[in-house]
Amino acid sequence: MAHAPSPALPGVRVERELSPRAVLTGAVLGILLTPSNVYAGLKIGWSFNMSIIALLVGFALWQGLARGASTRPAWTLHESNINQTVASAAASIVSGGLVAPIPAYTLLTGHQLDPLPMMAWVFSVSFLGIWIAWYLRPALLNDHGLKFPEGMATLETLQQIYNQGREAVARIKVLCSAALLSALVKWVDVFAWAIPRWAPTPALERLTFTLDPSLMLIGFGGIIGIRVGLTLLFGAALAWGGLAPWLIGHGWVVLAPNASGPQFAALVEWLLWPGVSLMVCATLTSLLVRLWQVPGRPARQATHARLRLTPWPAAGLLLAIALVVTLQVLLFGIDGWMALLSIPLAVCLAVVAARVVGATGIAPIGAIGKLSQLSFGLIAPGQVAINLMSANTAGGAAGQSTDLMNDFKVGLAIGATPHKQLAAQCIGILIGSVVGVLVYLMLIPDPKALLLTQQWPAPAVATWKAVAQTLTQGLGALAPELRWAIAAGSAAGVLLGALDSLLPQRAARWLPSTAALGLAFILPASISTMMGLGALVTWLASCRWPGLAERFAITAAAGLIAGESIMGVGASFWAMLRAL
Repeated sequence: MAHAPSPALPGVRVERELSPRAVLTGAVLGILLTPSNVYAGLKIGWSFNMSIIALLVGFALWQGLARGASTRPAWTLHESNINQTVASAAASIVSGGLVAPIPAYTLLTGHQLDPLPMMAWVFSVSFLGIWIAWYLRPALLNDHGLKFPEGMATLETLQQIYNQGREAVARIKVLCSAALLSALVKWVDVFAWAIPRWAPTPALERLTFTLDPSLMLIGFGGIIGIRVGLTLLFGAALAWGGLAPWLIGHGWVVLAPNASGPQFAALVEWLLWPGVSLMVCATLTSLLVRLWQVPGRPARQATHARLRLTPWPAAGLLLAIALVVTLQVLLFGIDGWMALLSIPLAVCLAVVAARVVGATGIAPIGAIGKLSQLSFGLIAPGQVAINLMSANTAGGAAGQSTDLMNDFKVGLAIGATPHKQLAAQCIGILIGSVVGVLVYLMLIPDPKALLLTQQWPAPAVATWKAVAQTLTQGLGALAPELRWAIAAGSAAGVLLGALDSLLPQRAARWLPSTAALGLAFILPASISTMMGLGALVTWLASCRWPGLAERFAITAAAGLIAGESIMGVGASFWAMLRAL
């Protein structure tokens, strides 16, 4: 049955929405795109929003099929929206803990979850976030001070491809070409002959300054922008080119005699402490300042009148709470009352995250995780499971809540049906939980041997692990020089986080990116260098050919990321089959 015309595209009516082909297309794209985010999250600690890729691929596929068969119904605007909701929900499953608290828990306790319990856990925290978003929807979407920039970018792409179909076809050609090139380079490096990692001198090679032949890193550089890219270059020079040789010279880091090749593992054990401290303090400071600046009423007042527990949504919320609490008790041995305590904290922090995303477009999931770790560190000091997995509840719920709020913003503009979007999101996280866990276990069969290495730096894992260690063992367990490094990193983080949020945008853009600066202390210099190079090349191209760069730069970058990451996952799968 048709509904009202869409306010975004006048004259468009909702004829087909949650159709089997829309769900199936989103599911297939989610299966293909989820490995990219798992791979990238373990490699560099960042993930990519897959909404726009799903929109472009789905449109190109079904419009092409419709031209080939005149009797086939057109791929509607609202089917496109359901397709991208399912695919982006699946790909965003990494916020459920796969690339941060779950591996950190294994590293600290030696306990690796089996596949089915891990799938259930990742699904449960994401499922909780979906129902929190459902109850936040009326209040936050009616707050005109919250623009939801990421949702608006998806809406703008949706409008463009339905108003200018040829533009979508052009972009999909660029996306596929970049993906094929990136996959080919990765295939040559893995299966044909290893592309050499060149370094200017053996001394710089030991400090991880090598040229990494990764087009995925170039692609990420094209997305992050020139400010973040230059900060990564500066941070790599500061941490690995300046501080690392000083640590070796003073004997605070001891390398093996006649050590050759990159000495990442030995150096990162020291460098991660100032880097993590800087990131945590900067993000928490920025979060508090941004929340204070968010327009409109406080979250508690804005949502109070609208949180009516109508029957079927209330049943969904209660089921999500029961799942999360039960799994904390059964899988991690957490006391029931402590597991219950994680629920109100998750709800409060998801509200905070949703309002910050609505105002700025920046998802403060890392800050939410650290804030929950600090909270449980005070409530239950010395307990690793509670510190990591109860905090994982808040981070995972906040991640899915913000993802769905962006989709709700798009749906409001095009006249979509909210409960059908919610159903699509549930389907997406179910697919993402299964695929994401299988890919994670395929890539990292032995976390203790593989993570925090040159191949898998896993900076998010290092951050969660370091915070948990500090809160459970106390600062007194660390060497005095590390305590000074933490103090210096924390002070720099508070200062930069406050300046970034308080200064006018024109002045703040000249500050280094605090997230990138802290990350450069944890990533090998080779990764930071390649990402910085990608950002620089993209910026130069945008200066020389602004029109082409605006149309195709992000699309080409997304293709480079998807091609290499999917080929990398395939290579790991092939290696696993050969070992059987």
